[in-house]
This record gives sequence, C-alpha cells and structure tokens, in this order.
Amino acid sequence: MSTTSRPRFGSLQFWPRKRASKFLPSVNWDVVKSEKKGSGVLGFIGYKVGMSTAIVKDETDKSMTKGKKIAIPVTILEIPNMKVYSVRFYKGGKVIKDIVVSNDKFLKRKLKVPKEIKGLDELDKIEGFEDIRIIAYSLVKQTKLKKTPDLIELGVFGDNKKEFVKELIGREISLQDFLDKDLVDVRGLTTGRGLSGPVKRFGITFKSHKSEKGVRNPGSIGPWHPAHVTFRTPMSGQLGMFTRVHYNLKIIDSGKISEKNINKKQGFKRYGNINSSYIILKGSVQGPAKRQVLLTQAMRPTKKQTKKKFELMELK
Repeated sequence: MSTTSRPRFGSLQFWPRKRASKFLPSVNWDVVKSEKKGSGVLGFIGYKVGMSTAIVKDETDKSMTKGKKIAIPVTILEIPNMKVYSVRFYKGGKVIKDIVVSNDKFLKRKLKVPKEIKGLDELDKIEGFEDIRIIAYSLVKQTKLKKTPDLIELGVFGDNKKEFVKELIGREISLQDFLDKDLVDVRGLTTGRGLSGPVKRFGITFKSHKSEKGVRNPGSIGPWHPAHVTFRTPMSGQLGMFTRVHYNLKIIDSGKISEKNINKKQGFKRYGNINSSYIILKGSVQGPAKRQVLLTQAMRPTKKQTKKKFELMELK
C-alpha cells in the first residue's frame, strides 16, 4: 500500500504574502472584454454591505430544483454613481497625455485639484493614440458612508471611444452603464488579520504537547546549507489585506433603493442603510463591511455559471 501524502501548506502562487499597497487593485484592461452592444465602461466601484440569505426561484434549465424556491447565500453591495476625473491617452502601453476634466471640491480630500480645467476641445487635439481610459471617482457621499472618494482607472469599450468619453464628462455614470451579463468579477482586499503564526497562516499541524521549542512552530525551518530560511518555509507574518479576485459571481438582482427598498428595519449590521443603487451577488465577496471593491466584466465566463437563472423572491 502506498504512503498517504498531501499538498504542501500554503500556495506558492500568492507571494510575497504582504499587505497590499492600495485598496482598489489595478486591472489589465486589455484582457477585459464586453459583449454589450454600443459603448460602456468595463468596471465600477462598489462598497460591501454584508451577507444575507435570499429566497429565490430556481429557473435554471435541467436543474433538480427548477421551479422551486431555494435559499442561497448572497452578498449585497452598494453601488453609488461615478464621475470622470481625467482622460488618459495610451500609445505603446504608455500614457502620452492625461487631461483633467473635473475639479469638484470634495476631491481635495484625496488629491490636488487644479483651479481651472481644460474643455472638450483639448480632447480633440490629441491624435495618434491607441487606447483611451478614464480615471473615475465614486460619489461616495450618496452612500452616507464616508466623504473621501475612491479613484480608479477604468477601461471603456465601443467603436468610438473618444466620443463616448466626451459624453461621460460632466455627468454621473450609473450602474446601468456598466451591467452587461449576469456575471461579474470582483476584485478587492481580504479582511486584515495582522501578524499571525504559521498554524493560522499556513494551516500546519500542531506538534506533540511534549515539544520543548513550541507546539505551534514548524518542526524544521530548513537545512544548514543554504544558510538562510527560504520563502517556502511556513513562518509567522502578515495575514489578510491581500488582493484577491472572485470570478464569475452571479447577479441575483440590482436596482435603485428608491425604486425597490431592500433595507432592513434595523439596517444592515456594521453598515447601516443603503441610500443609492445596489447589486446582489450569489456567494461571498472578500473583505469586511464598508470595504471598497471593484466590479469588472467577467473575464472568463463559464457555461455552468452563465446558464444559471434565479428570480429573487425574498431577502432575509
């Protein structure tokens, strides 16, 4: 009989395991596509409200529970509108021009805002570019969550990106400008745990209670030579606040709170009430309540997730 074995503790795919430098991660917009007709944005900023249980009607074809009511775990995100701060022109993968088109007062909480901004005529002067992206900021005051906006670079799609971007300048970008399919990818940071030991960080097993040099320590940290501890050795360090991506999360429902009020009487735990738009996703989303996350179009949708259909009946 062969000896039993198991995978090593801790995936080497995520390294170094250190605290992320920013809350909203950068995205390679060249690989994010959209099948929506016309023009639109490829990403949107949201804020995690929390998790709940949704009673839905399963309308998935050939499902064992088709036509029946089932309970599924869902995550609720609040999605305030956004506005364009600046327009970036790319050529050869580098920024050749960045034109600021907004100087709202509350942006001073985040960055230095110019007193005067350039008009739309300045955009028409730029030629010889290969791609256009926008720097957008969330109108977080609509959520009554905080006052400092979050900024992120977003990709846009369409036949004429310049004309589409010119239409976005000065107006609020709503969730409907982003929604394409029933699947989205969610990028954000996990809940921070601070300094943690190797048992909690990598899941190594306890040593015998008779161990003289610690029960929660690894049995060996490596050979004499090379005379240093390699990165493969499970050691204590930072746990959480890591950038992670959840792919192909199913959209159960979305809308404006003014049209359909999904708030609880006592408000959502550790968050309060939703005051703007919302989106309900099947499953969990990384991070604690009030954490900012970035929604993007599904980069690699699967048939299994695409064919699922649910109709929201009740939110508990």
